[in-house]
Amino acid sequence: MIDTATIAGARAAERLETELIAWLTTVSPDGQPQGSPIWFLAEDGELMVLSRAGTPRVANIRANPRVSFNLDSDGEGGAIVTLEGEARIDTEPVADATLAAYWAKHDAKLAEYGWSREKMRADYPVVIRIRPTRLRAW
Repeated sequence: MIDTATIAGARAAERLETELIAWLTTVSPDGQPQGSPIWFLAEDGELMVLSRAGTPRVANIRANPRVSFNLDSDGEGGAIVTLEGEARIDTEPVADATLAAYWAKHDAKLAEYGWSREKMRADYPVVIRIRPTRLRAW
């Protein structure tokens, strides 16, 4: 989905690998957009998010899979990365290699918050997969 042969695509792909936090916007059944900060992992052309069960974002995705995913700008309106896509709740077990990559990316934040991997996985059992369908980057 992301054309890394372009400057914007290469920059977006690099930021997806290095950024820790993004904003995921889902849409409630009554049409209200709802944004929330998330931790994520980019893998095999998709984004993987761990979520608490029973959150509005999980219910929203079940009702309407269309989402928007945004990284913060550079603070001056540049380095924009917005992905539009389709999300799904993944009921398959997460592969050990995927979890290892997720932990490697987020271990410093876990330590900063005083969380363990086990506690986070127990508190965030829902796996959301996002398949990007459109990139807007500059």
